[in-house]
Amino acid sequence: MYMTEIIAKKVAGQTLTQPEIQFFIQGYTQETIPDYQIASLLMAIKFMGMNAQETADLTYAMMHSGEVMDLSSIQGMKADKHSTGGVGDKTTLALAPLVAAAGLKIAKMSGRGLGHTGGTLDKLEAIPGMSIDRSQKQFIEQVNRIGLSIIGQTGELVPADKKLYALRDVTGTVQSIPLIASSIMSKKLASGADTILLDVKFGSGAFMKTLNEAKELAKAMVHIGKAMKKDTRAILTGMDQPLGFAIGNILEVKEAIETLQGRGPSDFTELCLHAGALMLMQSERVKTLIEGKRLLKNFLVNGQAFEKFKAFIAAQGGDLRYIDDPAKFAQSSIIVEVPSQEEGYVASLNALQLGEIAMKLGAGRATKEDSIDYTAGIILKKKIGDFVKVGDVLAVLHTNKKDYAAWVDQLRQSYTFSPTKVRSPKIIHATVNS
Repeated sequence: MYMTEIIAKKVAGQTLTQPEIQFFIQGYTQETIPDYQIASLLMAIKFMGMNAQETADLTYAMMHSGEVMDLSSIQGMKADKHSTGGVGDKTTLALAPLVAAAGLKIAKMSGRGLGHTGGTLDKLEAIPGMSIDRSQKQFIEQVNRIGLSIIGQTGELVPADKKLYALRDVTGTVQSIPLIASSIMSKKLASGADTILLDVKFGSGAFMKTLNEAKELAKAMVHIGKAMKKDTRAILTGMDQPLGFAIGNILEVKEAIETLQGRGPSDFTELCLHAGALMLMQSERVKTLIEGKRLLKNFLVNGQAFEKFKAFIAAQGGDLRYIDDPAKFAQSSIIVEVPSQEEGYVASLNALQLGEIAMKLGAGRATKEDSIDYTAGIILKKKIGDFVKVGDVLAVLHTNKKDYAAWVDQLRQSYTFSPTKVRSPKIIHATVNS
């Protein structure tokens, strides 16, 4: 088998066979096929696409390029959830303990963030003492004991994806549905869960910009999951404005704590309840969304979800004094209110711009080598549909950088106003089951 023939075949728009896909994934992982040939193939895939079977075969080959987690020693149904990411997305921090309180087992491997703010691991590490490093034995024991553990992805898990993603990033081939779907699903499937719920976001603050793009990606990933005999479903959620009010690591941890105590923002709480109810349906613990939401809402009200969060944090070394009293968390040295210079109803928010401002304040990474300021970020005071008077505070900036003045103007520019009432956008737009 020759790599040049595989490239030529895809350039011509032909379907690659499972052995051909296995050949180039194995060769690239073992470094017997050079970057320039894989780069040519990736570009051909971007322009010519892949059919559903090719995408499933690519996912399978990537999934088996390294270790595949065996979670069979964990008692009960193992559930996993993945979000394609967006500004202010701290969903795992609240959703995982919420569904664990209902009896689901959450054995989750998460990643770090590159862009607006940190990823789930960065947010967890903003909690003093918290460790995301666990041996597989410790990981499994903790899930069996308290129903929840979140750790960093091991170096042996899906090495093909690490190499391919790095190459896609520098060759302009990130934006390809088959490549995105296989990247996400190879990691989810290698993580060993019984069920997978995908939160596919779209809008100005998300990777996918339109509902149709999000639906196409969701269908591709659900098809892969079902081809691998896993109950896989997806929800399509709007990200034209940040999720909740907090953008930034410690700020988002605090908001997750408030949500687990039943005091969270309405959009974030709705997403957690809806996603959690679907996860309970996947595990056959409830029959309907209404039943699932009612059960989970009770766990927010009676404190069981928050207690599960505390048990999880304590099990991984986190200092519970900060969870019981979030005022103990460190704060930025500079906290600035940004007043509005206009009056009217907030008509739109540029979520991507707000995320980029948060990154410049220190909350995220522009490169993998950058360090994160856990205290930095933005707290929104006004969102779409809210009425604003001149002088009302739009948002509060948190930073340790003294040259923040330009970002104040950029934040104001993220808002547009309407003289007539504007409806707050819905968070959940559709569910994809097939």
